[in-house]
Amino acid sequence: MSAALGGAAARAWIDRWDAQQQSFLPDREERFTALIDAVQECAGRPDPLILDLGCGPGSLATRLLRRIPAASVVAIDADPLLLALGAAAWNGQQGSLRFADLDLRAPGWTAALGLDRHADAAVSTTALHWLPPDALAVMYAEVATVIRPGGLMLNGDHLTEDKEASPVLARLGRALNEREERRRDPIAESWEGWWQAVTADPALADEAAERARRTHGGEHHGSPSGRLSVHVAALRAAGFAEIGTIWQHGDNRLLCGVLGS
Repeated sequence: MSAALGGAAARAWIDRWDAQQQSFLPDREERFTALIDAVQECAGRPDPLILDLGCGPGSLATRLLRRIPAASVVAIDADPLLLALGAAAWNGQQGSLRFADLDLRAPGWTAALGLDRHADAAVSTTALHWLPPDALAVMYAEVATVIRPGGLMLNGDHLTEDKEASPVLARLGRALNEREERRRDPIAESWEGWWQAVTADPALADEAAERARRTHGGEHHGSPSGRLSVHVAALRAAGFAEIGTIWQHGDNRLLCGVLGS
C-alpha cells in the first residue's frame, strides 16, 4: 500500500465510489439491506463467518459489520487499488474485517483464506458477472467447499432472463430498464470518471500501476454471466439445493442458493 494514502483520503475516495454506484444503481442500498437481512435470518449464530466475493473497497463488508458487529468478514478481490482503499479506510475501525488479495478464477483460492471453520454465507454484489461462465461455475463449486450445509450464496446483480428460453420476459426486462434509466437524474460521476480520477491520485500510483499490470480477463455488461440461467445452472451443479430470487426490482435481483447437505 502506498505510504502516502491516509484513512481519511481513502474514505473520501470510497464515498465517491459509493455515490457513483448509487447514482447508477438507485436500489443499491435496498439490495444491501435485503442481503444482510437474509444473512441474519439464516446465520444461526450471532457471530457468522461471511465471505465477500469481489468486495471492491468494502462497501458491502462494512455494512454487514455495522448490522452484525460480532460477524467476521473476509473480503476478497483481485483489484489492488480497491483493496488498498478498503484496507486504509477501515483498518481497525470495522471489527473483524480482513481483506484478501485473491483471484476468484484461480483454482484453490479458498485454501489461501486460512479459514478455521466453514463460512455461514458467501455474498457478492455487482461483481460476479465479470467472470466468464466456465470460471463462474468453477468459482461456485469452490465456494461450496467452504460453506456449511444450509449456508447461503447470495448474489445481488442485474441478471437477465434468457432471451431464447423466455423472449417476451427478456424483452420486457430490457424495456423496463430503459424506461427507468430515462427517468433517472443525471449521473453525477460515471464509472469511467471515477477510475480516471482515482488512478491519477499520486498516493495511489503504485496500486494504479499494479492494477494496469494485472490482466483481469473478465467481461462486464453483455457478458453471458449476466444471464440468470447461467448462475442458476452453475449453482445447481455446485450442490446448492434450493436456488431462487428472494428480492427483485426489474432484472436487479438478489439470487440465493442454499447449500445442500
